[in-house]
Formats: sequence, structure tokens, C-alpha cells
Amino acid sequence: MPYNANDFHIDLDDGRVTVISFGTGKKPLVMIPGLRFSTIDGGAQAVSWYYRIFAREYRIHMIDRKMPPTPGCTVRDLGEDTARIMKKLGIEGACVFGASLGGMIAQEIAIEHPELVSKLVLGVTSSRVNDTMREAIGGWIDMAASGNYDEITRDYLYRGYSEAYIKKAKVFIPLLLKTQRTMPIEHFVILAKACLTGDTYDRLDKIKAPTLVLGGALDKVVSGEASSEIAERLGCESYIYPDLSHEAYNEAKDFNKRIYDFFK
Repeated sequence: MPYNANDFHIDLDDGRVTVISFGTGKKPLVMIPGLRFSTIDGGAQAVSWYYRIFAREYRIHMIDRKMPPTPGCTVRDLGEDTARIMKKLGIEGACVFGASLGGMIAQEIAIEHPELVSKLVLGVTSSRVNDTMREAIGGWIDMAASGNYDEITRDYLYRGYSEAYIKKAKVFIPLLLKTQRTMPIEHFVILAKACLTGDTYDRLDKIKAPTLVLGGALDKVVSGEASSEIAERLGCESYIYPDLSHEAYNEAKDFNKRIYDFFK
């Protein structure tokens, strides 16, 4: 597989975590994905290709959530799980990139385990719950009561992507709804509820690692203001894409390059 990519599992005392690793470099880079409808199992080839810009200089580990997730878990709990995995892998002083829920988890790690993080990139994320999040994520939790992912996925697509992207991809959306791999609905609900526990705003001053914040001004999942207020609170470098929403990290062609340049 290209870029020495593979995925494997690490067992904790209360669950199992999937990790994708790739890259031929020596510097550690940890990626923490956002709330998903599926796990990252079997995704090593696609992930390593998408983030290939990092492959020569870094050894990258993308760390998923513990499965099954613990009912009632919080973002802080998810941060502790991820920190445990990093320690099991012998990773410290890593460049860390977290998107969406992954960005909330990354904040917790940078605050509670500063020795694990040398540089930090926070993408389309929030440091506290706001009305946009309550409407979007709370709506998905309500939709999940029907047990039908299609309604949640369709709502996410229209919240997450720009209008221009949706117009271009409209013909493919029904196919996506039919082919996506999904986790059990009850697991998704647990993690969605965890998103609504994120609360690092009053502790952001404890983040000492140099930080870059990237966001979408039109974000309909966490709000564009959420990214801006993290950057303002930290006094750190930031870039907010004026015409993009929550999927800025997939739509913006220079998103990965901005991360690469900051880490380098």
C-alpha cells in the first residue's frame, strides 16, 4: 500500500480504537477526525492519498474514537482516550491536527497533556457549545430516533458544503446515501451528544503550543464565529474561508497546504 499505509486496532480496557498510520518520515503527526457516520476501518489507502503532502516528512497516525463509545461520554473523556492511545504508541511532542469534533478533542489534549503536542491546528471547530451547534447536532440526534441515516446525511450535506459544491455534486448525493458505510445508530448518538459537551473556552489560555485556526465563515454546523473566537482568545494565526462552510477542509484546495506550511 502506498506511503506505508495500514490500519490496526489498539485495545483499551473498555473498548477498541482504530488507528490509520502512514508516511515515511520520522516526525510525529497526529490527526483526529470529526464526528462521522462510520469508523475509519479500512480507510488507510484513501486517507494516505488525501494527506499525501505530509507523507515524506512525517509518520502520521489518525486516531479514531473508541468503540463502543461509553454512554454519557464527554469531549474531555474522548480527549483522555486519544491521549492514552498516543502514549501507547510512544508519541509525544507531535504536530496535531483536529477537525470538528476532532478539534475539540485536540484542544483537550493540548490543555491536559501539553507534552504530547508541539504544534496544533484546529479546523472548523468550537471551544464551547453555541446555538448553531444545538440546532444542527441536536437535530441529528432527534433524526436518529427514526433509525434512518439518510435524513441525517442529507441534512449534513446541505449544512456542511457550499451551495456551489452541492450544485455540482447533486447528481452524486443519492449514490452517496446508498453506498456509505455506517456505525450503529446508537453509537453515533452517543458521539453526537458528546459534541454538545465541549467546553474549553475558559481554559484556552492553557494551550501553549503554537496554534493555527482554520474555519469557514458560512459554517452551519459549529458557526463561523466559533473558529474566530478561538483564534481571538489564543491570539494565534488563523484563516477563515469566506465562502465555505463546515467542509472547508475538503472543499478548499489549499487547506492541507496551509497545515503543512504551518507545521513546517
